[in-house]
Amino acid sequence: MGIQKQNFYGIFFLILIFTLSLLLFPNTSFSQVTKIMGHVTDASTNEPIPFTYIILKGTTTGTITDFDGKYAIETKVVGDSITARILGYRSISKKLIREQFQVINFELYPESLNLPEIVVKYKGNPADVIMDSLIANKKKNSRPPYNTYEYDAYTKIEVDANNISEKLKNRKILKPFEFVWSYIDTSTINGKSYLPVFITETMSEVSFRNSPRSRKEDIKASKVSGLENTSVTQFLGKFSEEVNVYGNFIVLLEKNFVSPASDNGHAYYNYYLIDSTFLDNNWCYHIMFKPKRKQELTFTGSLWVNDTTWAVKKLDMHIASDANLNFINELGVKQEYSLKGDHLWMLNKDVLFADFNIVTNTKKLIGFYAVKTVSSRNFRFDIPPDDKIFSRPSNIFVTPGAETKTNEYWDTTRFERLSPTEKGIYTMVDSVKNLPVFKTYVDVIYGITTGYLSWGKFEIGPYFKLYSFNKVEGSRVRLGARTANSLSKKIQLEGYVAYGFTDMTFKYGGDLLYMFSKAPRRDFSASFQYDVEQLGLSPTAFSSDNILSSIFHRGPNDKLTLVRDYHLAYEHEWFPGLINTLNLQHREMFPLGSTLFILYPHSPHPDSISSIFTSEINLQTRISFQERYLTNEFYRYTISSNYPAFLISYSYGFPNTFNSDYEYHKLVLGMKHSFNVGMIGWSKYIIEAGRIWGTLPYNLLRIHDGNQTFFFDEFSSNLMNYYEFVSDQYVSAYFTHHFDGLLFNHIPLLRKLKWREVVYIKTVFGTLSDKNKNYSAFPDQLRSFNDIPYWETGAGIENILNFIRVDAIWRLNHLHDNIPVRTPSFGIFVSMNFSF
Repeated sequence: MGIQKQNFYGIFFLILIFTLSLLLFPNTSFSQVTKIMGHVTDASTNEPIPFTYIILKGTTTGTITDFDGKYAIETKVVGDSITARILGYRSISKKLIREQFQVINFELYPESLNLPEIVVKYKGNPADVIMDSLIANKKKNSRPPYNTYEYDAYTKIEVDANNISEKLKNRKILKPFEFVWSYIDTSTINGKSYLPVFITETMSEVSFRNSPRSRKEDIKASKVSGLENTSVTQFLGKFSEEVNVYGNFIVLLEKNFVSPASDNGHAYYNYYLIDSTFLDNNWCYHIMFKPKRKQELTFTGSLWVNDTTWAVKKLDMHIASDANLNFINELGVKQEYSLKGDHLWMLNKDVLFADFNIVTNTKKLIGFYAVKTVSSRNFRFDIPPDDKIFSRPSNIFVTPGAETKTNEYWDTTRFERLSPTEKGIYTMVDSVKNLPVFKTYVDVIYGITTGYLSWGKFEIGPYFKLYSFNKVEGSRVRLGARTANSLSKKIQLEGYVAYGFTDMTFKYGGDLLYMFSKAPRRDFSASFQYDVEQLGLSPTAFSSDNILSSIFHRGPNDKLTLVRDYHLAYEHEWFPGLINTLNLQHREMFPLGSTLFILYPHSPHPDSISSIFTSEINLQTRISFQERYLTNEFYRYTISSNYPAFLISYSYGFPNTFNSDYEYHKLVLGMKHSFNVGMIGWSKYIIEAGRIWGTLPYNLLRIHDGNQTFFFDEFSSNLMNYYEFVSDQYVSAYFTHHFDGLLFNHIPLLRKLKWREVVYIKTVFGTLSDKNKNYSAFPDQLRSFNDIPYWETGAGIENILNFIRVDAIWRLNHLHDNIPVRTPSFGIFVSMNFSF
């Protein structure tokens, strides 16, 4: 993905700023459970001992060490000692302290045993046989054989700041927050201390229908508390995937991980049969697994398989420690299934957890944990389908009043009681928010993230447009401001004024946005602008008054147009996935720099005009199925979707209204989609087609998006200049594939760098009618494609230092057209992209 407005100014800071915000909260212990972690090694060789049984003495609570000899236990079961036991070594017991976190390591000494000779005749790996049976029965175990079923679900998502150190706690800047120290706990994931800062709970009724397949969730109650932060919200949007162990791939953070139960699992995993025993009166086999190769998107862990249904009873797995991922120290899944009837296993507990940090494998920089726990109960099968539920266009419905449930309701309804630490989040956060120093920190962080500086009920900015320069205006300064959410969460006003020191002209603009509702989204906006504009600029490129556009620009920036624009818009979301936007727009365009407006250039008496006026009505329809959003008070950005998004835009230009000069029709059809491609990465395509009816000057036709900066932009033709090609009917297509390190992961010298390969190809083709070709005089290099599509292709390396992408791009044709301006055949472009 190239640099986009929200990508550069938002995502660039999201993880960084969340980390800075957590500096407000830094070790004491406050726990209601006993937490133990450690490792088991051979006392003689110091080698780790995998598959060692770790048992709380006098109980049935315990675990088994992993392939590295590590273990972790978190339990409310009472015990006074813990034992490590494995055949061939002497067992050792050690005392433990109840209801505290502790690290207990074991060094075991080999023990000689005189056992009778046992002859076992078996060829092959018994674990492979069990996994083959699991795979053969996936279809019947992954989907209940009922047309409809329902259940009640309790979902809890918690975010915790971790890596809290004594040095951090003693900083003077954090003295006002000393009261939060008592909420710090320690995690058994990796022994880090943490402080809960965000928690959300929901009670839902979930309904499934197999034919036609549909899932609906009715949220009966919802409760949110914690520090509001856009990076947290965005992450939680990516953290909502449902894990299906029976699938060939498990999608986490929008990447495909090979499931241990994949049809091709034997090609990616080694399986080991560790044990067999009763779990809840069901005989199960304990299988452990680990990846065969380094840095692939795989897991290491264990699962319990029932011996009669060959269904998964229990699952505990973590991503491979060397997987090619960014900002992730740990990511794992725990699941428990319960038997309903004689053969049906239903998922009744699902835990997804992660440990994030800007720098991986560090204990010096603040990071955060995120844990999502879903508990399901009261399964009901083959009940008559409720047409009212399944006819809803949205998959998630919030019952009116869900956010206003009392504490008494939650105490009696939630499936699992909150720990004292979790309960304290509500009180702690309210206290923190009321501190003046906290509000100051929030203002600073908000300014860096958004580009706007808080000033009472207003915000000044954005700072990246304070100064810029171009050939027409020379040096340009701009001052802007908008109303803050503290003034109103229904209406936002914004305005700016700018001045160019070469053209000695003031420019200005203003916007009004009024929110009728956020869900569904209904809003009205009005704007006015008198300013210069670069025609043929993609919607994701930097604007001409951005300081980065000025500094990293190639070629003369002299093809600007002065525009006076009046715009009214109403956006109406009918239901999630279907949005209509009605636009009314009046534009007045004036030539600047080297551009001229000349009509009938081939006639004996060409007509040079000083302006072009248009009035236009436009209706846009956007269709996106199961799309997830990042939403604040006024704006909404797409996070992800598994389906293509479609855009249909129709415009009519009506003449003789507000001095408008032209009548025309414009139709644009667009589609874009990102999708995973197994283990070879992910792809994205963007397709757009359009047609314009009417006789129009060139600047009202489709001037195809060029790029005269050194920043890669996937919506532009990166080696096409501004004002190079024009059409009145056209089609463009863009395809890119991100290999996610498919090749580099297997090259030893490159593996540690975690670089990733990416390729792309872009084509644009259009035609221009003779009447439009002859109606106005084109700038020197502006022309039609002359029946030859434009092509460019590129190959790049991304994930350099976790966020830099460098592309080498080749322009494949239109290199020797008869134009006075040089067209580049090759270029190096840089972009920034934060991804996992």
